[in-house]
Amino acid sequence: MPESSSQLLAGGGGHFIRQIVAEDVRAGRFGGAVRTRFPPEPNGYLHIGHAKAIWLDFSMAQEFGGVCHLRMDDTNPVTEDEEYIEAIREDVRWLGYDWGPHFYYASDYFERMYECACELIRRDLAYVCDLSAEEWKEYRGVPTRPGRESPFRRRSVQENLDLFARMRSGEFPDGARVLRAKIDMASPNIHLRDPVLYRILHARHPHTADAWCLYPTYDFAHCLEDSFEGITHSFCTLEFEVHRPLYDWILEALGLHHPRQIEFARLNMTYTVMSKRRLLELVREKRVRGWDDPRLPTLRGLRRRGVTPEAIRTFCETVGVTKFNSLTDVALLEHAIREDLNRRAPRAMGVLEPLKLVIENYPEGHEEYFEALNNPEDPSAGTRPVPFSRELFIERDDFLENPPPNYYRLAPGREVRLRYAGLVTCTGIAKDPAGSICEIRGQWDPASRGGISPDGRKVKGTIHWVSARHAIPAEFRLYDRLFLREDMTDVPEGRDWRDFLNPESERIVQGWVEPSLAAAVSGSRYQLERIGYFAVDPDTQSGRLVFNRTVTLKDSWKKAAASRSPA
Repeated sequence: MPESSSQLLAGGGGHFIRQIVAEDVRAGRFGGAVRTRFPPEPNGYLHIGHAKAIWLDFSMAQEFGGVCHLRMDDTNPVTEDEEYIEAIREDVRWLGYDWGPHFYYASDYFERMYECACELIRRDLAYVCDLSAEEWKEYRGVPTRPGRESPFRRRSVQENLDLFARMRSGEFPDGARVLRAKIDMASPNIHLRDPVLYRILHARHPHTADAWCLYPTYDFAHCLEDSFEGITHSFCTLEFEVHRPLYDWILEALGLHHPRQIEFARLNMTYTVMSKRRLLELVREKRVRGWDDPRLPTLRGLRRRGVTPEAIRTFCETVGVTKFNSLTDVALLEHAIREDLNRRAPRAMGVLEPLKLVIENYPEGHEEYFEALNNPEDPSAGTRPVPFSRELFIERDDFLENPPPNYYRLAPGREVRLRYAGLVTCTGIAKDPAGSICEIRGQWDPASRGGISPDGRKVKGTIHWVSARHAIPAEFRLYDRLFLREDMTDVPEGRDWRDFLNPESERIVQGWVEPSLAAAVSGSRYQLERIGYFAVDPDTQSGRLVFNRTVTLKDSWKKAAASRSPA
């Protein structure tokens, strides 16, 4: 048994689900086995909220020597598609998890589910109801007032079996009849007031084609799938807590293997939405580039942005598992991304908004190379040669004609350090007819080659640069929060959630990078020094580099955490 689970069995810590599973293993519940499942509905692409569920399902199985199933919960053919099924499989693999031979579809069990429904009818625990959806809402009542029994509740077992078989054969149109459980119309839990188990849907299914026009509801299918597969621990988000009594009722009524359902709080994050319906609307309305837009919380979008699966798993572990709904600051995710990329991303220099610097005392046509560290966090990464010449590009923000106090970058008469290359002093500026600075001039100190002050003089400012004659053109897509409102789970009444979309969530600039990036391939990640972490976008083509900013260098989470720590 892995060390972590051994510690838990000996009384160690961990989140509350780890503790529950450890206690079940210790007590021999389910024979000491652990079998979990991740059951996504294939009606959209996975997002980071699903990543938390995936991490929980697979990590619990791994820690306790069990297995985790991947199961497509394909009970609603109207919204599901084979495209989503393949994307889900790919995303789970990308996160680093393997389900082995345990890949299933809910539709694999449609025949067994149908037989279970017939068995409930035979036990007089289910009936065919002809009420319309509107009538049923009226009969069901509200949580503070009991419902009324359907006039069809007293149908005989034989009549119900006959009608249910005719529903399966396609005799009735959509919505004409449903199968309901016969439980308690006075229950304070509205989900036990004769809930729907089956409905008629004449729609082609991505896995079973036209074999069925009768489909189980999620509440009926979920518990049966878990039972059929021998699942021991069924982890669900908190909204399913009120559904658990129905989960239990169905399995107990049928006398089937009964997994333990445990609920945890779903992941909600600031400045974004997790609703698949809203994400779909953003895509369909072309407010974003697609499901893989780097601004979206989808795993496709995060991957295109340059986020690694390791960073996401670390983030999930850091957030942890609780029973309380909360809003997680996106800065915590960004912190995990920085910590991960700081170790793995090679360094390079790029200029996003260029301003030309002409080194007056450097010979025209001459060039030399300076050695630059590929990653100061990884000595084994070595160095690379960076070309230097008379004309350089620097960031426009690294020069001010009239600098304020405590400004340590380049200004008239001021000396700064060019990263790796040496010291330079601004000696003049040139402006265009509109009065904007278009070029600055400077004197370079040859004795400071490599960035070392020859006489020990202190220079506070260091800036990055790119040799103009060697620079490679690049497009930079700079991403910010998708929404302006922090809590998108609480939109003010009367306001449309789209009203809070950030018009500056994507800004595109044209700049330059050092020549070592000329052959950069899609998916490669770099730290552009003093700017941030970037990933090469799939839109990159020969002669046209496109970079997505993964995250900035500034770590607001680390600063916030430090401010909360005791002195």
